[in-house]
Parts: sequence; structure tokens; C-alpha cells
Amino acid sequence: MTDTEQGADVVLPLAGYTVAVTAARRKEELGALLDRRGARVLYAPAIRIVPLSDDTELVAATREVLAAPVDLVIATTGVGFRGWLEAADAWDLPLVEHLRTARVLARGPKARGAIRGAGLVDAWSPESESSAEVLQHLLSGAEGSLEGRRIAVQLHGDPLPDLVAGLRDTGAQVLTVPVYRWVLPEDVAPVRRLVASVIAGQVDAVTFTSAPAAASLLAVAEQLGSTDALVAAMRDRVMAVAVGAVTAGPLEAAGIPTCQPERARLGALAREVVARLPERDPVLCLGDITLQVRGSAAVVDGRLVELAPGPMAVLRALARRPGVVVARPELVGGLPGGGDEHAVEMAVTRLRAALGRGVVETVVKRGYRLPV
Repeated sequence: MTDTEQGADVVLPLAGYTVAVTAARRKEELGALLDRRGARVLYAPAIRIVPLSDDTELVAATREVLAAPVDLVIATTGVGFRGWLEAADAWDLPLVEHLRTARVLARGPKARGAIRGAGLVDAWSPESESSAEVLQHLLSGAEGSLEGRRIAVQLHGDPLPDLVAGLRDTGAQVLTVPVYRWVLPEDVAPVRRLVASVIAGQVDAVTFTSAPAAASLLAVAEQLGSTDALVAAMRDRVMAVAVGAVTAGPLEAAGIPTCQPERARLGALAREVVARLPERDPVLCLGDITLQVRGSAAVVDGRLVELAPGPMAVLRALARRPGVVVARPELVGGLPGGGDEHAVEMAVTRLRAALGRGVVETVVKRGYRLPV
């Protein structure tokens, strides 16, 4: 494998990094946002949506909603609420007219858009876009006493046990409407490869746009017997970036720290990756040379140099302790696929050829260091 070099005039902010996309919906849109910023994008959809438009469960839930006036409706997702109304229309069920007398709460802006698109009025939505804040709002008495009131909750692939149980504890009659559900993708091979790549350190960040996708990745790792290794990798080197607090829930519960944008949008998610990944890798000053070690490349004096796995592993090991001498046996242990001290020497030779002579310094009989 030959080391390659990118021109010095423009180094894109994510050049040299590999970012995984676990989204099922709008994965191409998120991937394009990351690709334009220089990332190598790895697609591994961790879930697929199974709509229930022909499902007797959805028909029965809709008829139950229509059986009597509804006091409150909670729309949790735009695509789900819209799908519910469209399915009811296909069955000639007067759902929209039935909901005109209800107060309709939107969990987020997409749900709010679907409500307005149907000609309904959205009464309230939380700033956090979370079901927990919706529950807190209702329990606060802001919508009046809930006892005996009929509340329809549009589910979004998650049964929302905390929200539903919290409402039922008030004495409300809660009608759950399962519009679609999340399941594992038909082809789980990409997700399995992603688990292996994360553990091997071949991915720099993994993006999540839904809690079911995060839970699905963890479930696949458990099937492979790799949960501990996956969690350890995502605590150490591989960054988890979630679109919001709800999405981050399964990861945080597993002990995986996450980064989240201030707003739960794809563009904000991409900007969060741009902000967080490069700042994790400091720019080192080696005399009059600047060096930043990225996932699979180095930026030397403003030019991007992509490196083969062996030299990259040696450079990363040295960059973890800049200025400190790292012994050859220790560097051998970090070589992908193993090797010996001769392989380390060859990797250093290739590093010097690619990066210049002043980057890696030999300390006789001891090892190598970055002369910070």
C-alpha cells in the first residue's frame, strides 16, 4: 500500500477521518454532508422501518381512538403521524376530523409540521424534543387534570414505556397507536462489519439519528459476544455522536459517552462531527514543523498525507505521548497484524519518506519519539 498525499492548499476538516452512518432514513443526506467535509463515510444502517399500514394492530388502534372523543394527542414523529393519517384515509376512517376537537402536542418540529400539514393545530411542543419533557409538561397540570381523559400516543417504533406508564398512573385512558416499528436490517453484515471496525480502531466516529439504531448496534455486538470490546473502543478512541439526548439514551446507559449538537438536526449533527473530531487530535509543534495525527492520515505543515496502516499505527503510538521515547517492542505490539522490530524500522523509514526527516527522531538503543 502506497502512501498518498493531498495538495497543501485545502485540507478539509474531516479529511483523514472515517465516520460511520447508522441511519436508515436520510442516510445519503447525512453521508453527503460528511463527505463534503472530507470524511470517508461508512454506511451501516442498523435498523429498518416496517410500516404497519396493512397491519390489523394499527387498524384496531385507530378504531379505538375513533370510538369516543379524544382529549389529547401526542405526535412523536413527523413520518409516523403523517403515516397514521394517510393509513386512516386509505381505510376511509375519518381520523383527521375526529382529532380536530383534541389538543395535539408535538414532540418536535417534524411532528409539528405533520400536524399542520394535516390542517390540525399544534397546541404545544417541548424545547428538548423529548418524550420525557412531554410527560413532565402533562404531569405539571399545564393541560389540566388527566384523570379519566382519553390520550392517544402515536408510537415511533419504541413502545415509550415511561411516557405511557406515567400517563396511566394519573388515571388517564392511554391509547397507543403503533404506526411503524424498528427491526434489524435484512442484511446485518454491514452492522457486524461496523462492530468489528470500531473494535479494531478503523472508525473514528459513529453517528446515530435514532435511539433504536443505537440499541440495534449494541444488540448486534451482544450477538457477536463483542459488547465489552465495543463499549471499550467507544469509550476510548471511537467517538459516538448522537443527534439528541433521546438518541443517546441506549449508548449512555451502556456507559458510552456521546457528543450531541445543540439542535437535533442532520446539519447540526454533521457540524458537531466537524467540531469534535479535529479538536480531539491536537496540532503538535516539532520545531518549525506542525503535525496533526488524524484517523488514517497526518496533516504536516498544512498538507494531508494518507498513510498505510503500519506507519499510521507507529505514528499514532508516538503521538499519544509526544516527546516521550517509545521503545521498539511497544511499537511492535501496535502493528496491525503483528510484526517484529524490523517491521517497525521499515514503518519509520516510510514515515520519514512521507512526512519529512524532522518528524520522527531516533533515540539510539531506546526507540523513537516525536521531538516536541
